[in-house]
Amino acid sequence: MSSTTRRDFLKSGTAAAAAASMPYFFTAESARAAAFQSPNDRPVLGCIGTGSRWGAVGPNAMQFSDCVAVSDVDALHLDAGRDKVKGIQSKKGFDGHIAMYEDYRAILDRDDIEVVTIVTPDHWHSKIAIEAMQAGKDVYCEKPLTLTIMEGKQIIKVLEETNRVFQVGTQQRSEMGLRFLEAIAIIRDGRIGEVQKVTCNIGRSPVCESIPKVDVPQGLNWDMWQGQVAPKDFRHRPSGHWGNSRCHYEFRWWYEYSGGKMTDWGAHHVDIAQWAIEQNGPDQGPVSVEGTAKHPIEMQNGYAVEDDRYNTAEQFDIQVMFGNGVEMNIVSDSSDGNGILFEGTKGRFHVSRGRTKGGPVEELKSNPLPEGAIAEIYGGKDPAKNNAHMANFFDCLVSREKPISDVWSHHRAMTTCHLANIAIRLGQKLEWDPATQQITNDTEANTWQSREQRKGYEINVSV
Repeated sequence: MSSTTRRDFLKSGTAAAAAASMPYFFTAESARAAAFQSPNDRPVLGCIGTGSRWGAVGPNAMQFSDCVAVSDVDALHLDAGRDKVKGIQSKKGFDGHIAMYEDYRAILDRDDIEVVTIVTPDHWHSKIAIEAMQAGKDVYCEKPLTLTIMEGKQIIKVLEETNRVFQVGTQQRSEMGLRFLEAIAIIRDGRIGEVQKVTCNIGRSPVCESIPKVDVPQGLNWDMWQGQVAPKDFRHRPSGHWGNSRCHYEFRWWYEYSGGKMTDWGAHHVDIAQWAIEQNGPDQGPVSVEGTAKHPIEMQNGYAVEDDRYNTAEQFDIQVMFGNGVEMNIVSDSSDGNGILFEGTKGRFHVSRGRTKGGPVEELKSNPLPEGAIAEIYGGKDPAKNNAHMANFFDCLVSREKPISDVWSHHRAMTTCHLANIAIRLGQKLEWDPATQQITNDTEANTWQSREQRKGYEINVSV
């Protein structure tokens, strides 16, 4: 089967019918492996961003595809990414040329590339994802997908126009010992009665002392790394594992590039919590958001007055009310530790990546969940045993179904996280209409749904 014919097959109803004709116990493992074994049957992959997190995402994607190109604005990352791709693919007999590009658009311009992974700093996710869909690519993008509420609306508009397959990298939906899927199944089976309160403990953001200005490292395109953000001095102080920096992994602790813990761990736990309480669908979500926070430096009108230290909230306590009456707290500290506490009229339990605990969990030993309960939560399918989140994405490339971590539900969860950050940055309670997706009690706060975009790096999608 030629590459062009394969693409036609993957995007056809024939592919979906072929997948649907087999029982899922077969398609989940054996058929999944068979579908992507032959070089001619494996999608062609391009990897945008090859830093630390890509070290897991890239190899996971290459279990089902062949990478022909990598892109990164840091030459060190680019070289390391190329070498990793060659090392992985040489073991499976693929010894083709691996192209390297500083500019991600070179990957999007290639007609042979069908699928892209996007593993960049958060502030680049939306623009690249939108342009990838417009270029006809299917997309696997790490979380959080957006930095603003408007970006979510723009991505959804383009996704609906292009009908691409798009998986968000919220692996708790597929992996972590299926603990989070089990938690949702416990709730759906009525084991804690009617859910009244959910607490998402997502931990504190780090703080640091003033970071000195230094020369931009050789091989790093600092201007392009900054993207939409107004240019800032490059700052770095070696310390600990990552050091303190305005760049690479430490981008998470600057509002310019991310949202701190709110959009880091919040993108995982708030997502699961809203899935569990059935508040991540159309017209669903919070109706009010308020809270308190401690920022590491002085904030004026929502912005840090200095630019030499991390500025995302280090501590916070957020109260979110949903239209169905459920209260959600998003906190940096709690006695249960990182994870989600569900409280209902008949019981309570806590779930984290490492364990689940509480009476309803203990009761599973004598009164297990109904057969198929996890599969029902997982769209009628059992998750794969290994590399499940990526496997789900590649399965959907064949069936053209919606992946388990879809853009629509992720946008609703991220809207809650973005509203939380707006509330604590402005020090105001926000009232939100999930149907119109507007802040209804403060015109100025409503303007925070979007942000100023530097010329040349705009997202040109009208909503």
